[in-house]
Amino acid sequence: MAWVVDTDLLLDVATRDATFCRRSADLLAKQRPLGLLVCPVTYVELAPVFYGVTKDADEFLAMLGVRQPESLTMIDAKVAFVSWHLAVQRKQKKVERKRPVADVLIGAFAMRFDGLLTRNTSDFRTLFPNLNLLSP
Repeated sequence: MAWVVDTDLLLDVATRDATFCRRSADLLAKQRPLGLLVCPVTYVELAPVFYGVTKDADEFLAMLGVRQPESLTMIDAKVAFVSWHLAVQRKQKKVERKRPVADVLIGAFAMRFDGLLTRNTSDFRTLFPNLNLLSP
């Protein structure tokens, strides 16, 4: 299978974040032999860093050994549907401050694979308690 890479790790590397770049790059390198890929939502979230130039984003992902996005499936949508419902309920009860639709879609997508590489483990653990998570 493969590990899904969350947007935060890719942004760490792309922007050479002073705090997280090295750790994120190391985790990606460690998991690369198992396969890395991105959710289409993550691909979209990268647009500002690459000024909307898909060729540059594609080259960056290829350099890291990250496969191009797989398609979101109806199974992903149904997993996201349930998770989104629960997130909205938490928001209404003021248990959660935000409505993380991107995280819901990325997490639902990652459920089909080995897991998710992210620095945002607490939110994903809340949204998807059974999702394998690795953090730098």
